[in-house]
Amino acid sequence: MEYKVVEEKVKAFLVEELEIDEEKITPDATLKNDLGIDSLEVVDVVVLVENEFGYKMKPEDFKTLKTFGQFCQFLEEKLA
Repeated sequence: MEYKVVEEKVKAFLVEELEIDEEKITPDATLKNDLGIDSLEVVDVVVLVENEFGYKMKPEDFKTLKTFGQFCQFLEEKLA
């Protein structure tokens, strides 16, 4: 799946489901500090990714993913 498609789908569910301000969601935005995704919300994101893309992430995957851009790139690679 193309990066742009992944990015738009992820951005959409972050805005819709986690009520994150769309203007804050940039490739360099940190998941934790800039977007406010805490450990409880990581579980929600894992479920949203599985529902949207059919890919089963593990919460541990987030240990290496620091920014929104890294998260989308990770998904793009897994969905290729």
